[in-house]
Amino acid sequence: MATVAATATGEDVLGHAVDRHPKGLYVLFATEMWERFSFYTMLAMFTLYLRDGTEGFGWTAAQATSLYANYLMFVYASPLIGGWIADRFTGYRRAVMIGGLFFIAGHLLLSFSSIVAVYAALTCLVIGNGFFKPNVSTMVGNLYPEGSHLKDRAYNIFYMGINVGAFLAPLVAGWVRAKWGFHPAFAVAAGGMVISVWILFQFKKHIEEPAKKRNAAAAASPTAATRSGDTAADTAATASDAPPHGVSHQDEAAGRQATMDAVPEWKRVVALVVIFAVVIVFWMVFHQNASTLTYFADANTDWTAIFSPETAKESGGIISNSINPFWVITLTFPLVFFWGWLDKRGLEPSTPTKMAIGMTLTALSFFVLYFAAKTGEATALGGDPYAFRVSPMWLVLSYFVVTLGELMLSPMGLSLVSKVAPMRIRGLMMGGWFVATAIGNKLTMIGVFWERWLHSTFFGVLGAMALVMAVVLFLLLKPLKKAMPGV
Repeated sequence: MATVAATATGEDVLGHAVDRHPKGLYVLFATEMWERFSFYTMLAMFTLYLRDGTEGFGWTAAQATSLYANYLMFVYASPLIGGWIADRFTGYRRAVMIGGLFFIAGHLLLSFSSIVAVYAALTCLVIGNGFFKPNVSTMVGNLYPEGSHLKDRAYNIFYMGINVGAFLAPLVAGWVRAKWGFHPAFAVAAGGMVISVWILFQFKKHIEEPAKKRNAAAAASPTAATRSGDTAADTAATASDAPPHGVSHQDEAAGRQATMDAVPEWKRVVALVVIFAVVIVFWMVFHQNASTLTYFADANTDWTAIFSPETAKESGGIISNSINPFWVITLTFPLVFFWGWLDKRGLEPSTPTKMAIGMTLTALSFFVLYFAAKTGEATALGGDPYAFRVSPMWLVLSYFVVTLGELMLSPMGLSLVSKVAPMRIRGLMMGGWFVATAIGNKLTMIGVFWERWLHSTFFGVLGAMALVMAVVLFLLLKPLKKAMPGV
């Protein structure tokens, strides 16, 4: 009977060297990097495009933010449907190719000046995301046998691909926008997606051959085909651009399933519902990045010390969307090292404690922006409280703090569901995580108050909401730890 153990030749049953990542990982890394490049090129410009009175439609901030919120909600819900279709009908690689074609169509439609084209484009992009994101993430996991010590690292490498694409996208989009305008910049997003699809097609053998070997191994040994909860969680996490569970560095402690099973199911479900509530507020606040934070960067931040006057004027707000992925790339592995260092000394915080700290940092990041706006409002031109510009270092600092919060809170979520949810409703609770994420993204439309409140008031309200959830988490730490022992 076949097993997933290494053979005498130093290979596993899929034919991989046991200490080396398969070539398919790098194919999928490049595929995902270019897809995320196209996705974030569009997202960095979208709300500013809607508000632009020359190339766009002259919408108010409230109108643009509402459409952005609805788009994000559908984007983060779509992997549930796309993953189901791939599981039952199309297969993973074919689903990814279909999604890529929808992505290309959506970005090309945005390169035309038409409101009908905008809505058709968003429809294509949501469908494309549903087919592409969950299934390219699943293909990463399928490159490895269960029990492979390389799988956690593979998802971390893949996650870096997401953020490399997200970092480069606003830089390129901002430059093209400043030179030639919004519509050519949207066409660049389509070009990035063409590269993504071409890479996957050109090097498909590195994906298909391991899949065939894996299916053969699964037929010979059904237990080898069973995906662990962590694998499913990592697949789902990277499908929504969240960090995989390895970033939390808490996996060995979290594996005490016997202790977890001794906790009544209702307590575990209530604990997860609390976590879902935190997730809703976190994403509502965090995903202001492509709406109100972009408005603030565009209209209230002075980029002339960094960029040429033309680029600063035309594209400062767009380029600001690179700050978060820059900090993700910079901070992820030092944070993993830090958790490991604490773990060796028996000092690593529990998962609920990390999430409470992460929510506190999220609140702090918006209080940084509150003080930035207060500083600007005090020196506003002509007494207009909206007519001011502050140093971009306020944004850089705020994104540094919120990214630390993201890396403390987000990686544990789906892995936590996979460990804490009772087995008989685990799928339902995983779905609950995605519903909570979608609701949080829908609630980003709190940005409709951007032009009604002072900017300092807006940032203060968001910071206060995040802080309230942090306090709730800290107050509930003791019962949460009892309901989720070992995590």
